[in-house]
Amino acid sequence: MEHGATQRARHELQAGTDGERLVIVGTGEWGATAHEYFGYDSPHEVVAFSAEAPFIESETFRGLPVVPLDELARAYPPREYRAFVAVSGTRLGRVRRRLYGEVKAAGYRCVSYISSHAFALPSVEVGENVFVQENAALEIHTRIGDNVFIGCGVCIGHSSVVADDCTIGPHAAICGYVSVGRGTFVGAKSCITDCVTIADDCIIGAGAIVLRDTKPRQVYVGNPARPTARDSFETFGVDLAGAGTGRPRSVTRG
Repeated sequence: MEHGATQRARHELQAGTDGERLVIVGTGEWGATAHEYFGYDSPHEVVAFSAEAPFIESETFRGLPVVPLDELARAYPPREYRAFVAVSGTRLGRVRRRLYGEVKAAGYRCVSYISSHAFALPSVEVGENVFVQENAALEIHTRIGDNVFIGCGVCIGHSSVVADDCTIGPHAAICGYVSVGRGTFVGAKSCITDCVTIADDCIIGAGAIVLRDTKPRQVYVGNPARPTARDSFETFGVDLAGAGTGRPRSVTRG
């Protein structure tokens, strides 16, 4: 009995625990995507959406009310509701980071989601506002920070760490003992080999093969991956004067 129970053990985020009433922050494609996933494959009930007032185009989105972000805590008190910030990794996650910070400052706890069709061992540590799509694999002793998106088919190898605000594109492979720095974007079908450290705010291009440690704010492409002459902040439009604190265009449309 004990051996069978161990074989069936799943990560706590896949265990089908009691659901929460949930507000999604974001009324763009990522907001719609999160709504679809939560409705299809989670115990949570999405009851409303929220966005910054200048970017609200309708009183409803996908049949649910849309509440201005500065009114959210009054309409849906954080003691009764949870939140999920569903915004893309635009501007190296600075938009998502800022909105996540505002939601946390308002008193909300943000839920995380791991698809029931992903592989996640019970030893995996997962922060808040994390979204893991289907067919991803989170191996033993991996650690995922807050506010991280992991696309379908991604492999995070044993004992690797993905820091806050990262976006990992579909079918990327992160091998064992890798450290991925905060705000980094890892492109689709790229590979980071064992024991490599990816610095903060890097862009790893689609299909790149990273064999050595990287430097901050660099863009890496090719096989083997090499830095380009581009600055990742300029490439992703990060505001150098106040990264993450300004109000970019279409900020909650993701």
